[in-house]
Amino acid sequence: MKVTFNKWDCVIQKKTYPNNRIALQLIDPEDGSPIATATVNFPDEQLDNDEILIKDYSENQGMYKALVDAKVISEAIEYIQKGFVKIPKCKILI
Repeated sequence: MKVTFNKWDCVIQKKTYPNNRIALQLIDPEDGSPIATATVNFPDEQLDNDEILIKDYSENQGMYKALVDAKVISEAIEYIQKGFVKIPKCKILI
């Protein structure tokens, strides 16, 4: 699956965190180098097996919109407050 994030065309690699939650990484399709990790893992947050938390702040600003536009994730189900940021909780569609 492909997505454009900021100025990069990327492919998405679906992986898992050590606690078996879904992790999404954006990879350069030409050389395989990592562009960004689209998700964050907060083990204390309740998630269903098809739900993920999107890192849409700091260097990842715009990630949520890019993934929604590419139909990789649903619109946010809810937002989780972590410090000064709100983390979108979404369903994964791929």
